[in-house]
Amino acid sequence: MSEVRERSHADDGDLLHRCARGDDIAWVDLLGRYEGLVFSVPLNYGLSRDEAADIAQSVFTELLRNIDSVRESSALGSWLATVARRTTWRTIARRPPHKLGVDTVDPDPDVDPWHDWMDTWTDRTWVVEAVLALASPCRDLLVSLYLDPDPPTYEEVATRMGRPLGSIGPTRGRCLDKLRMAMIDLDEHA
Repeated sequence: MSEVRERSHADDGDLLHRCARGDDIAWVDLLGRYEGLVFSVPLNYGLSRDEAADIAQSVFTELLRNIDSVRESSALGSWLATVARRTTWRTIARRPPHKLGVDTVDPDPDVDPWHDWMDTWTDRTWVVEAVLALASPCRDLLVSLYLDPDPPTYEEVATRMGRPLGSIGPTRGRCLDKLRMAMIDLDEHA
């Protein structure tokens, strides 16, 4: 048990290195760390849970194919989110407009539902990018609390992160402050 707990706190570079060597425990740790995030990307674009599961499988298969080319281990979350987003966009692009919840006939010429839909998803993507820019403890906490398709309880998060239950709320507050700063930073560099 202590070996698994120790490994779950490994940095992304160590996990990638061990995954590349075929370490099954490292792969389980990596999936545990990022599958919620990857799964949330297509869900945030309005795709079904089945489509999100297919996209997540494609993303992690792509990671396996390219594990040696992910040079910047600190950017692993961003790399996964980018691949998930692009795979999601390809899935959406194959759909006719009426399947996107966007009317093909626009009754009001001043309203562009497709543009409004894209703006909404762009805003969500901006938040996900900001979450990925955070250091691991905050990133992991916020992904668990807000991007996990089946949000865990505070008790489950505390157990998963190896922290006291009473620390999750205050830590969440500090992490949300860091998220605000990351969003401002992304906005300034956009």
